[in-house]
Amino acid sequence: MSVERKVWLISGLLTLGLAGLLLRLWIDLNHFEGDPTQLPDQASVDAFLGELDSAPDYRVKTGIFIKSFSFLGASDVQVTGYIWQHYVEGEHDKIRPAEGEIGFLLPEAVDTANGLIEEAYRLPQQDGVLIGWYFEQNLRQSFDYTRYPFDHKTVWVRVWPASFDVNVALVPDFEAYTATGPDDIFGIDSQIVMGTWERENTYFDYKLSNLDTTLGITQNTYQTNRPELHYNFVIKRNFANAFIVHMVPLLVVTMLLFGALMTVTRREGLADRHDFSTSSVIGTCSVLFFVILLAHVQLREGFAGSPVIYMESFFFMMYFMLLAVSVNTYLFASDVETSFGIIHYRDNLIPKAGFWPFVLLCMVVITAYNLSSKESPKPPQVSAVEN
Repeated sequence: MSVERKVWLISGLLTLGLAGLLLRLWIDLNHFEGDPTQLPDQASVDAFLGELDSAPDYRVKTGIFIKSFSFLGASDVQVTGYIWQHYVEGEHDKIRPAEGEIGFLLPEAVDTANGLIEEAYRLPQQDGVLIGWYFEQNLRQSFDYTRYPFDHKTVWVRVWPASFDVNVALVPDFEAYTATGPDDIFGIDSQIVMGTWERENTYFDYKLSNLDTTLGITQNTYQTNRPELHYNFVIKRNFANAFIVHMVPLLVVTMLLFGALMTVTRREGLADRHDFSTSSVIGTCSVLFFVILLAHVQLREGFAGSPVIYMESFFFMMYFMLLAVSVNTYLFASDVETSFGIIHYRDNLIPKAGFWPFVLLCMVVITAYNLSSKESPKPPQVSAVEN
């Protein structure tokens, strides 16, 4: 077997191995890790509240059902649905809302004038009354895009009790759902339109308040270490859509760049057949640069203000590859063979055979770095880009 065949065989094996490794890393990166703070049952709620410095004076069963949601911008999500509460006769008389009043607050709601919270039903129960409200609100939250398109986003509804002068804890109404285990999906319409997202998980949890103020209320202890009820639903981006929009153009440009590199030759007759010239290869790289630049700008516009995202790293890699192929072509066409023997060895064999292993190695390193820094799904996040 000739040296060229051995080099290309090694290149092919490395390419296949790195491609398999990259696929495995993508699977791991796309895996959702459950939040250890979730509350699957009443026992977990009692255990959490029992560890607080001061036990709540009142516990109000609260449930939620999401009918729809949509992303309005980089930090806003519109949510509609129902919230209900159980008020026990003789126990909650002091805090029970009167007709037309609301028994909860959504502290992250913005533009409330254009939102809606109205009483939907008030039903007598054996031990008290059940009150339900329909709501349409825009919620402002902090979102993260850095792992696009392998991002799992946790959209949450943060609920406060309406009473600030008493110590009230909202507890999940587990009895209102069929199942609330760690892997169960509940509290969200099964027919909800998800767009480019898929439902992954839902759960309740508590976050302790830290308002750094008394809100002007004398001896108010609500501002610190009070349990805030969160209903969370985890969604997973449909990778196929983002792959078609962004990765396919990158792969096509990479193949064209490899084709341009393969035309680099000094062999008699072959150079004329390929119409090889330094200017033609550099010209091709220039055209491909503008193609990549436009695609990069389109991607970046969807994540304005965000740090460098995972997929964006591949565009930076392609900028380097375009420059590397241009420099390689220029040096190959030069007469300085002694200083750049690796380029001139067997008609530029090493750069040609090493092209795909090097590209895939860069992708593996980028993916492994993002995987190593992968965090839990909290704080919750939602991307506003619908690709």
